Amino acid sequence: MSSVVLYGDTSGSVTLAAPAVAGSNTSTLPATTGTLAVGSQLMSLRNRIINGAMTIDQRNAGASVTPTNGQYVTDRWKFLLTQASKLTAQQSSTAPTGFNNSLLVTSSSAYSIGSGDAFVLQQFIEGFNFADLGWGTASAKTVTLSFQVYSSLTGTFGGSIVNNAIDRSYPFSYTVSAANTWTTVSVTIAGDTSGTWVGATNGIGARINFGLGVGSTLASTAGSWAAGYYLSATGATSVVGTSGATFYITGVQLEAGTEATPFDYRQYGQELALCQRYYERTASTDNNLLGFCYATNNLNTPIQFLVEKRATPTLIRSGTYTAFMNGGNTLTYSAYGGGTRAINITWTGGGITAGQAFSWSNPANPQIAYDSEL
Repeated sequence: MSSVVLYGDTSGSVTLAAPAVAGSNTSTLPATTGTLAVGSQLMSLRNRIINGAMTIDQRNAGASVTPTNGQYVTDRWKFLLTQASKLTAQQSSTAPTGFNNSLLVTSSSAYSIGSGDAFVLQQFIEGFNFADLGWGTASAKTVTLSFQVYSSLTGTFGGSIVNNAIDRSYPFSYTVSAANTWTTVSVTIAGDTSGTWVGATNGIGARINFGLGVGSTLASTAGSWAAGYYLSATGATSVVGTSGATFYITGVQLEAGTEATPFDYRQYGQELALCQRYYERTASTDNNLLGFCYATNNLNTPIQFLVEKRATPTLIRSGTYTAFMNGGNTLTYSAYGGGTRAINITWTGGGITAGQAFSWSNPANPQIAYDSEL
């Protein structure tokens, strides 16, 4: 059988050749326009969202939290909140077929949304992972946002995509017709040819928002680009408006193209490493860290990150730290410094003399992490 060569409108070609052995390969063309899927071999790393399946939860390990404004729950997913204590959130094992986890949001009261209120689940995409879409230019590519939701409420829900300067927004809406049933959602968004979008840098390339209750000032008409800062579609359902209402979401994917393709599953270790670029937790109850004493009662702990960070991280710590060298004396935190690949933590105390090595831990309340989130 001869090969078939397909030529593009301007340049380039695709060659279709018969298999080397007996048999057949089937390629299915979309019903209208969109992406050509060849069997199940879709291009990997299509998804610009990290932890879209909600499998990584370094901070809370599945525990329920009452988030404050800006607080992360599952990795890479945080909340924008104008009012406190109106919802709880946690990683959940309730999930549709093909997934193990979702993110559950539960309303804590029947809150009446004010015009300037916002209760929004967000993920910020780094510029390096978004710049190739060419937004802000005449060559801006169309994208498709897909996800699955399960809610005790029905109706029209909303969200948006917003640029770093928060002056270009695309509000979108979607419908949940049946309560407590997994609903697959797909939203196609024409790339923005206007405005300022961060290029290939470690800044915020785009903000992905899912509204859980957004006031009229921060909502706009769904389905088109708008100049301004909008977090959801006008008239969208408010999850926080019903006490005890639940909202689960998983399988979040943002990809180039006009159609949603199957979810881009990544190995657990790959997903964890992607998350650790932005947040890495080092210590645990069974993990002692090593250091050395460069002068009496002055100690250094050099730490190399498992994954290079987006930017020099902020050190997060709590509790009392103990040096296991001279009777388990207490260490006092002094300072830290470093870059995107490693840091050095400086301590005082411990009763240790110059030249000695030591190990240290915080067995009662282990909390030491490195935060480089957008």
